[in-house]
Amino acid sequence: MNREATDLAGVRHIAYETLGSTNAEALARARAGERGPLWITAAVQSAGRGRRGSAWVSTPGNLFATLLLTEPSRPDVASQLSFVAALALHDALAECAPHLGPLLKLKWPNDLLLGGAKLAGILIEAESDPAFSVVIGIGVNCAAHPGNTPYPATDLSAAGALVAPRQVLVALARAFDSRLAQWQRGQAFAGVRADWLKRAAGLGQDIRVRLPERELSGRFQGLDDNGRLLLLAENGVTTVTAGEVFDLGSR
Repeated sequence: MNREATDLAGVRHIAYETLGSTNAEALARARAGERGPLWITAAVQSAGRGRRGSAWVSTPGNLFATLLLTEPSRPDVASQLSFVAALALHDALAECAPHLGPLLKLKWPNDLLLGGAKLAGILIEAESDPAFSVVIGIGVNCAAHPGNTPYPATDLSAAGALVAPRQVLVALARAFDSRLAQWQRGQAFAGVRADWLKRAAGLGQDIRVRLPERELSGRFQGLDDNGRLLLLAENGVTTVTAGEVFDLGSR
């Protein structure tokens, strides 16, 4: 297993050489009574996963990290952490690769795009027993990216930025600390929402949103007070709680 415990921006950090999934490990620790904040990372994942049960290709040289938080907010507003995490990720990568900063955009609800292609993803999961815990999994394509994906992908190296996973992690830990303070345990989502919208891909543009049972098309109007996507179509505004956004291009 070959792990070491260190501090990361004042937060405990356990680094694994190989792990099935950093999120799964964090969830197991939460069920066993572990309390966050705690960072868990792996150099290689054998069973990484993305949203809706999809596999996350875990190529060595990329960042695979999960932040475990215990009782970070009321459960009913914890979904807002996806926007907190997205902003922290944007902050960190803009710091690590400043020349790429203007090309970084946030794709609703929880992906980071570089020039219109997926650079990083976020997966948030929760446990309620023995305490309400949230795990925030983050995968960043530092050295490589998968091909033949439903949404185009890229990596930092391909964009001319040679950034090591550890460098991203250190910047990410600092950015998380700042963005969590801004959020104030869900009491100040308005500021987070405003900052997210400034970095949003496709805002004011026509997009497609794929739901489990159907597909919607319309203009991306913004976010409501809870972070749900507002889609303007001929029949009015539709509020989307969860879905996959397409047709953003590099906008």
